[in-house]
Amino acid sequence: MAKQGSGSILQFAPLQSSVDEGFWHRLSSLKLNKFGIDDSPIPICGFYAPCSHPQVSNHLTLLAESLPSDSNDESTMPPVIRGNRNRCSVPGILYNTNTMEGFHALYKQGLLKAEAMKIWEDIHSGKAVEDCAVLSRVLLISFADLKKWNFHYWFAFPALALDPPATLVDLRPASQWFTLEEAESVSAACNEWRNSSVTAGNLSAVANVPFFLVSIGSDSHAAVKHLKDLEACQRDGQKLLFAFYDPCHLPNNPGWPLRNFLALISARWNLKTVRFLCYRENRGFADLNLSLVGEALITVQQGWREQQCVPNAVGWELNKGRKVPRCINLAKSMDPTRLAISAADLNLKLMRWRALPSLNLEILFSLKCLLLGAGTLGCQVARMLMAWGVRKITLLDNGRVAMSNPLRQSLYTLDDCLNGGDFKATAAVRSLQRIFPAVEAEGIVMAIPMPGHPVSSQEEKSVLEDCKRLNDLIDSHDVIFLLTDTRESRWLPTLLCANSNKITITAALGFDSFLVMRHGPGPFNSIPNLKAETENSLAAGMDNLALTNTDGQHRLGCYFCNDVVAPTDSTSNRTLDQQCTVTRPGLAPIASALAVELLVGILHHPNGIFAEAEIANSSSGGNFELPLGILPHQIRGSLPHFQQMTLLGHSSNSCTACCSTVVSEYRKRGMQFILQAINHPTYLEDVTGLTELMRSANSFQLDWDDDIEVADDECVEL
Repeated sequence: MAKQGSGSILQFAPLQSSVDEGFWHRLSSLKLNKFGIDDSPIPICGFYAPCSHPQVSNHLTLLAESLPSDSNDESTMPPVIRGNRNRCSVPGILYNTNTMEGFHALYKQGLLKAEAMKIWEDIHSGKAVEDCAVLSRVLLISFADLKKWNFHYWFAFPALALDPPATLVDLRPASQWFTLEEAESVSAACNEWRNSSVTAGNLSAVANVPFFLVSIGSDSHAAVKHLKDLEACQRDGQKLLFAFYDPCHLPNNPGWPLRNFLALISARWNLKTVRFLCYRENRGFADLNLSLVGEALITVQQGWREQQCVPNAVGWELNKGRKVPRCINLAKSMDPTRLAISAADLNLKLMRWRALPSLNLEILFSLKCLLLGAGTLGCQVARMLMAWGVRKITLLDNGRVAMSNPLRQSLYTLDDCLNGGDFKATAAVRSLQRIFPAVEAEGIVMAIPMPGHPVSSQEEKSVLEDCKRLNDLIDSHDVIFLLTDTRESRWLPTLLCANSNKITITAALGFDSFLVMRHGPGPFNSIPNLKAETENSLAAGMDNLALTNTDGQHRLGCYFCNDVVAPTDSTSNRTLDQQCTVTRPGLAPIASALAVELLVGILHHPNGIFAEAEIANSSSGGNFELPLGILPHQIRGSLPHFQQMTLLGHSSNSCTACCSTVVSEYRKRGMQFILQAINHPTYLEDVTGLTELMRSANSFQLDWDDDIEVADDECVEL
């Protein structure tokens, strides 16, 4: 194995800073509401993580929580960033001046020396061995111009300079340094260390442990130990490496934290030859191809290890290669609306770091969702969509907010019920905008024409206009949610979605059970595409297969595919409990959340709306390689048994909403077809052959009944 950099000076990749907008927002709030002209040093706490990408280094990051709380009783308390397996905490100090002149007048080298002195003292007192997080510190000087929202700042990451510098003997990928057995054992040990309660941080832990020991026995078994266990490891005669979480990605340079680690090793244990492991990761697990193992020689001057002999300190961050501060203007982003956007996106962006690197935020941000129904389900679905980053939401409903609604329908309050009640669609939009001002929400007050609800000749024009408007709304949106109270109100949207091949999600509630399902593609749409194609691009022959896609797979069914009767009036002659959707209160939030999660799964499946259905715990096991898991067709849940099932239903050639016969009639006759379906309840059954099917079934039933009667007569005679 060839050695790299043999005999050269060991050079370290400097840390880089990353400041979240929330940090500056909280600093502004503290300055305005708490500190005033007091420019005393402010304790801060940043964090970094091991490198997780072969081409991008991780930065030292400051968030809003890196600053003290706004409450007065914690003004002198240093901030605490709760530990987790992705963060190595870095304590530090912020000097925020009152004037630009004061910012430039700060004695920068003296401030850097003072922070380095703290590290040096922790090394000699032994604190750095017990709590190795103190080996890394951050110094930040700033001036906040709150009139123009300009923030001038400069970072320093104090490092003790070895004199003379350490010499690099060997540096190579860890996978080339370990044997195969050692590599497997080291990976397993590091992964266990990262996930253990000692390092990952429970309620009492502050942060990850960024510096540690890796010992390898003669049997190639590796173990990860604390720094305080060094002497025990040396007595055992094991192969020993000084390891640290390396934020750097470079293949020929270790990261900045190694500088102070070498100072500790030299001053505390007087070692002259050090083997070190630059621990790096891939998606949260040890990556020995990205990690580095190196060997360095340390030679320092006499007396350097004495506490009173403080080494020189380096560490001011360069700005485009120059030793000058940085400036950022947040005049626009400090607006509450823009800050709300940044905060809302933070969780989604953090999900992409490790849990979901393939999460496509661009699709979610640009998605247009149409919610038919702004009741219990519509309110919850709208909120779940916003949580997933969806900004464009249209709600359609013709009802008004009643006194019984606010407790179950989360977007309404008592004020929306007064004076006869506001329209649900408009009240829901107001509420969404109060929750998240950046949402692009629109409320449409309109009734959905329904089969089995005949209209008079005077009403026909208005109903046809509603049909055309609904068709235009479906065409202009990417996803349609069917969330209405009645079965018949879902028929027309289902037909229109099948015709235009839209992603369609249905959620329906019983008293203590629910159904969430995705509709399959339309019968004449066979080109996988998340966006609906226009009718011109769908010029397929009428003999096109209606029940299969181009790959021969059966189409998934719609909400009506399992029905043997056409949807009819379900609201007339009903008691009060039958007129309302009477459900257990917890049912709607469960179904709504699953409906939105199902949508996100469709968007991230390579086949989109054409994806085959997967069933949990089936023999095939589903496609668990997808980032969000399996993609079912139907999800049925029962609260009495706290059970949930994933089911599959194929399309029916007699479906009253999505079969080729119905869609063909709609394409031929347009709105006249819809009007006939509305005014004549049996028309859809006649068109799809259900009438003949039921006639045949009844005939068979009668013959069977006659046989029974004969048999009964014979029995009586006996």
